[in-house]
Amino acid sequence: MRFQLKNVTRKFGQHVAVDGVNVDIERGEMVGVIGRSGAGKSTLLRMINRLVDPSDGSIHFGDVEVSALRGAGLRNWQRDCAMIFQQFNLVPRLDVLTNVLLGRLNHRPTALSILNIFTREERLMAIAALERLGIEQTALQPAGTLSGGQQQRVAIARALMQGPKVVLADEPIASLDPLNAKIVMDALKDINEREGITVMTNLHTLDTARNYCSRIIGMARGRVVFDGTPDELTAETVQEIYGADSHGAGIDESMTSTSIRIPAAANAAAAQSADFKALAVAEA
Repeated sequence: MRFQLKNVTRKFGQHVAVDGVNVDIERGEMVGVIGRSGAGKSTLLRMINRLVDPSDGSIHFGDVEVSALRGAGLRNWQRDCAMIFQQFNLVPRLDVLTNVLLGRLNHRPTALSILNIFTREERLMAIAALERLGIEQTALQPAGTLSGGQQQRVAIARALMQGPKVVLADEPIASLDPLNAKIVMDALKDINEREGITVMTNLHTLDTARNYCSRIIGMARGRVVFDGTPDELTAETVQEIYGADSHGAGIDESMTSTSIRIPAAANAAAAQSADFKALAVAEA
């Protein structure tokens, strides 16, 4: 199923944050959204997830008008459309495994969620998600003790637990060093390619968008000013997206680079033993 954004607009008082956006996104695309701070990137993703309502226009996913959903329909959509944030949004005092399990909240009865009762199958799913991201050894640590890169991988594991049809990532690497940024982007790309899940991510680095995304959307002043492939993103288009500096000079793309000069990110840790899995599952 594909996304359709039809004349989507969001106003905050007199300020127009997103202005008449019309975009179709096909199932399984990896889309990067770029632009200056304040261009409307985050507001656009938040409207798709319905954390913010459009002031005008409509958002559709297949036959469903997302922008009209209320109640249970809206909760189901926010389950199917997982959101990953720049600041991770984990519960620092809870252990990593429980934070990941929270991704199942919209799949289970409220009473079980309140009592923090998770099934053995759910715990195994959570451990598998952590293993996939190379951080299973942190499962029983408080989330607040992890590094920023590790916490973002926990957030991705939690998103996977939702069983999403779409993943939205709002500046997922903005606060990470280049090595951890690569690990996180590799994980998002793997989800996109292995599961065929549509991934739409806001990025502040052009090289990242070029390297990971098959399609790039450029925003300026709340409007889409570019929509195409990385090869079509010319220097003139970059100038239109980012504008000139205070001296009237065009932007140097190296100013937005987070590239690293090693061929691949190192694995976070070796796979843990079956004894560890048994320990985590035994707590169910």
